[in-house]
Amino acid sequence: MKLRKFDTKIQHLKYKVLREVARCAWNGTLETEVLDIPERLVPGPKATMRCCIYKERAILSKRVKLAMGGDKKNSNVIEVISIACDECPMGGYEVSAACRGCLAHRCEDVCPKGAITFDEQQKAHIDKTKCVECGACAKVCPFSAITSHKRPCQNACKVKAISMDENKAALIHNEKCIACGACVYQCPFGAISDKSFILDAINLIKESDNNKKYKVYAVVAPTISSQFTYAKLGQVISGIKELGFHTVVEAALGADMVADAESRELYEKGFLTSSCCPGFVSYIEKNFPDLVPFISHNLSPMATIAEFIKRTDKDAKVVFIGPCTAKKAEVQKDAVAPYVDVALTFEELQALFDSRDMDITTLSESILDNASYFGRIFARCGGLAEAVAEALKEQGHEDFLLSPISCDGIEECRIALLKKSKNLLDANFIEGMACVGGCIGGAGCLTHGPKDKSQVDRYGKEAFEKTIQDAIRVTKNN
Repeated sequence: MKLRKFDTKIQHLKYKVLREVARCAWNGTLETEVLDIPERLVPGPKATMRCCIYKERAILSKRVKLAMGGDKKNSNVIEVISIACDECPMGGYEVSAACRGCLAHRCEDVCPKGAITFDEQQKAHIDKTKCVECGACAKVCPFSAITSHKRPCQNACKVKAISMDENKAALIHNEKCIACGACVYQCPFGAISDKSFILDAINLIKESDNNKKYKVYAVVAPTISSQFTYAKLGQVISGIKELGFHTVVEAALGADMVADAESRELYEKGFLTSSCCPGFVSYIEKNFPDLVPFISHNLSPMATIAEFIKRTDKDAKVVFIGPCTAKKAEVQKDAVAPYVDVALTFEELQALFDSRDMDITTLSESILDNASYFGRIFARCGGLAEAVAEALKEQGHEDFLLSPISCDGIEECRIALLKKSKNLLDANFIEGMACVGGCIGGAGCLTHGPKDKSQVDRYGKEAFEKTIQDAIRVTKNN
């Protein structure tokens, strides 16, 4: 079967491991074949990415473990494969050969820790034991001779949750990590990965087929419109049903429900931060605890629509499929666990398709028609703020002066929250998106190139329901 296009060889390898684990699970041969999977996938001696096929095989064994749920003792859904993390040089600020040994010594003057000294040629040197990596020296150097050489994972992690252990392998500090997955994609050796719960999803489907006691619902994120570009969206939906799901429901309908409820809460309280992005919510909880009371009390769109499904079908099982690794952490929360059974990424959905040797391009198209335009545009930054504005309008609250700020990525979130904590924010609603671009920039996407927000808007305009109230009317009748 023709392999799908992935951004990197690392992402492709991760997909192949998921596919093989899933294939064995469908066939009921996982227990007997699990040890053979690394052997089947290890490349030949000339194609190996590592020093030898033996190390490659050992790393693949760790990837298989992650594909089967990872370390149960580690509550974080992001894990480090330590044996794969030994190639990147240690980071920090360093003085390059561009240093001219000038007399000004501005770098020395601004260093708050006295970490800079000079040799007999007046060339600067940085004492790493004293350096706090503030970057002040780099800013004042007239020759740009001082540069930061952080590891890719550290550069990607905007919440400073990654350091190095005694063996120079990446170490994730769970108390800081928001499970956004930025490090997962940026690691050039694939040494950081999200755990997969693909086996849980397969088991739900198989048990549903066997005993018929419950139905398995797939809830898909609106970002799906920008993913499987080799097929039509309707064929992707048909493919999900072919896997054994009872039906496919838009998380965007949950977004419509959230927009309606969140706007009412905002109107009542006067200030609110969004609750849709689990990475953003986790960031507030871990870094701005004083602002936690301002987080919307509504569940995320995923959890909201899942709650509705289980309220109307008490025996239902719900599997969320989207671009977000942080959703895997969200479903472990007490407030969400009763409603969402498993969270998968689009990478894992592709692996599921290919584990059953499905060519979805040959399938007929199914219609996905649950949500409104406003629910679907939650997939990109700014969409939630637009939806809240529309909901306020539909509710007749034109007297409320909405002043939103849409934060595109966790760095913009930090600035807005910091301003709010100091009473300097000129806004009454913070839409926080941990990933740049919003959900379309999620770590679990099939590809990670430039994201076209207009594609999300085009998908939104295809919605049958034209207002938020039109979309949620069915939920109010149940």
